[in-house]
Amino acid sequence: MTRRTVITMVSAALLATGPLTATALADPPAQSAGQAPGTVVQDDALSQDLWLPGSGSARKLTYWTRDSSDQPALSSGVVFTPAGTPPPGGWPVMSWEHGTVGIGDDCAPSLTGRSQRDIDYLATWMKQGYAVVATDYIGLGTPGMHAYLDGRAEAHAAIDMVRAARAADGSLASKWVAIGQSQGGGATVFTAALATSYAPELDYRGAVATGPASNIVDAATLVSPSTPPIPSSHITAYATYVLNGLKAARPDFDLDSYLTPLGKELVTDAQTLCFTPLADRAEGITLNQLVSRPLSEGDFVATARPVMDVPLTGYDRPLFIGQGTNDTDVPAPLTAKLVADMAAAGTHPEVHVYPGRDHSATMAASLPDSIPFVARVFS
Repeated sequence: MTRRTVITMVSAALLATGPLTATALADPPAQSAGQAPGTVVQDDALSQDLWLPGSGSARKLTYWTRDSSDQPALSSGVVFTPAGTPPPGGWPVMSWEHGTVGIGDDCAPSLTGRSQRDIDYLATWMKQGYAVVATDYIGLGTPGMHAYLDGRAEAHAAIDMVRAARAADGSLASKWVAIGQSQGGGATVFTAALATSYAPELDYRGAVATGPASNIVDAATLVSPSTPPIPSSHITAYATYVLNGLKAARPDFDLDSYLTPLGKELVTDAQTLCFTPLADRAEGITLNQLVSRPLSEGDFVATARPVMDVPLTGYDRPLFIGQGTNDTDVPAPLTAKLVADMAAAGTHPEVHVYPGRDHSATMAASLPDSIPFVARVFS
């Protein structure tokens, strides 16, 4: 296997960008334990400097959801409603699933704010007349570690964000779509497979995923002490989030048995460092230096596949997938593999390819196609 092939496969699993530091949310009241998914625990006005342009109101919610083992867990997120009067039946809802920001409490978008790229993108959707509800995911600003790339847990948080938002704000309609990028693109594809069965009382209409994370486990199995060095601190940082995410999702997994002393140090640092500080910390450290044995050995694959492998069936509403040809975070060949695997299983998403666009630029490039797509599914 060539060094280029290894780089392409590994980089496909190791995702995105995001904002950085802030203060953690206080633990919600203990007496809320055991409540139903979507139950609001805390409802606060959001600081106005964190509002999206065009918002008429913005509130931060903490709410109950379920992790991928179907156990109760807390998530937080924000409800943005457009300025003006809602249409008959209420504002149609877009549930936003964000890209990589980190896995520690201080990395939660509801605390730190959002990148200008995300602000511009979400404001564009709000201008179309949609309320934007934006989960942080489980463990970002709420108790426990964020299980990065645990697709079912992320999907549950996004769906229950819609439930919580509607409980807190009577101006929201029951009809909704899921939209996400990168880490959130993969989470959105999971959401699309689960939405109707998980929350049948809501009127789920479809999903838009750009640069969706997929084939994570296949890429990770190429990592070993003999993997050709990949001189990218970003890829190394993403890998530490992936490993932490699996440990958070499946606490019995013996992660330490795969790590070198340096790998243990960096994986520990990743639990609190948001993306840019972690990438700085990882400067000069390559993937092969993190592991003491190949990830293809032992129980890594059997543990990781149920957590991270994107479902190939279960899609009962339209699904839009957008992919840039110049994406080096989620290279086009791996999204092509996902689409081909879906087709073999009888699933046929609407696929749009954006020549010359990288991972980040695909978001804006997709809007001329995704805006009418969402308008159609809401009609």
